[in-house]
Amino acid sequence: MKVHYECLPCIASQCQRIVEMGTEDVELRKRGIIAAARLIGQMNENSVPAVIGSRVFLGVYGAIGNDDPFGEYKELSNRLAEKTVSNLEEQNIDIKTALKLAIIGNVVDFAVGYSPEQLEEDVRRMLGEELYRDDSDELFDELSRARSLLYLTDNCGEIYFDRLFLRRVKEAYPNVEIYVAGKEGPVINDATVDDLRRAGFERMGRVISTGTRIVGVPLGEVSEEFMEVFESADVVIAKGQGNFETLSEVSDPRIFYLLRAKCRPIARELGVPQGALLCIRSR
Repeated sequence: MKVHYECLPCIASQCQRIVEMGTEDVELRKRGIIAAARLIGQMNENSVPAVIGSRVFLGVYGAIGNDDPFGEYKELSNRLAEKTVSNLEEQNIDIKTALKLAIIGNVVDFAVGYSPEQLEEDVRRMLGEELYRDDSDELFDELSRARSLLYLTDNCGEIYFDRLFLRRVKEAYPNVEIYVAGKEGPVINDATVDDLRRAGFERMGRVISTGTRIVGVPLGEVSEEFMEVFESADVVIAKGQGNFETLSEVSDPRIFYLLRAKCRPIARELGVPQGALLCIRSR
């Protein structure tokens, strides 16, 4: 997916959030924003939002001297989500509901002050929504024949919903070898390999790195190890907008996207209403 006109102000807004979360020093904040402006100036019509955005963000990290400005936010997200999911895990949730919960996990805003009680209420409300596009029957049919699954994670917090879904996948398809991919290092609130290991994903399957800190899966920049797994996987599940942005131009029916179309460019690309819950097979 190439940039839309809304992507520039979105990246700029995120940079302001990064400097304000990353340092109290006003001069460093200014240095970070000036660095961001220079890097945003490299954007062109063929830029992929997740890729150009990541390069800008990492440049801002260097300018303010903070390699993980979202660290506390990610810890809060994980604590809130883990508490909610632990309650859900006690219930007899089927695999299709677990898939929907994984999509819902992509929606919830783990802002400061967001309580577990509110999270549980929001989850229950969204469970009542229908998927606007639902290719999950095709996904489960492919898994029934698959030998391997590559699961591309998105953000901290929502990974606990992913873990619940993968447990149901493991129960339903015990012969499928599962690979779970995270980022090599911190970038915004994306889940890293270390985050996945701390969340217990090694009990689900093999945890691997994409080999890069770029959001999503930019196939020209991932590691050789990751590329080998990606190319050999029978099924690929890609969570969130960043993975869609970097893989959407790959016509590969092995790929299933689980996400909510949170912004207008994604909704426009997919031809769906903004806010739609989606399980979509790549064609």
